[in-house]
Amino acid sequence: MSLTGNRLFFAMVLALGSPVLCLGQGGNGQTDPSKVVPLIDGGIGPCTADFTITDSAGAPLYGAKVKVHIAYGFVGARKLDLEVGTNVDGRARFTGLPDRVKRGFYFHATEGDRSGEAFDDPSNTCKTAFTIQLQKNKQ
Repeated sequence: MSLTGNRLFFAMVLALGSPVLCLGQGGNGQTDPSKVVPLIDGGIGPCTADFTITDSAGAPLYGAKVKVHIAYGFVGARKLDLEVGTNVDGRARFTGLPDRVKRGFYFHATEGDRSGEAFDDPSNTCKTAFTIQLQKNKQ
């Protein structure tokens, strides 16, 4: 391509690309990043667990951590530790969890000096939602 051809090519790319860029920079199509539900995919099954983490007054907690240890496979020989933080609405999500485990899952949520737990047996409830109210740790 000649120099003029290159300029024409780049002008066409910019002209065609500009509407796409403008659509992603505001307006009704853009999502507030703080509202996006953080998600971690274990990649080992079809089950999901959705969380809303709150303080003792029921207000959502931003930045709380939800952890789970998964032992799966033959005699639980495979192990996977997952952790996800919550958004401004106190929400977080795990996907790709196995539907067959020997003892179920204990989810542990923490934020500062507060903690809480939830239990799920995915063979009974493969897609579940929890609200965990964090309480101050006893010293």
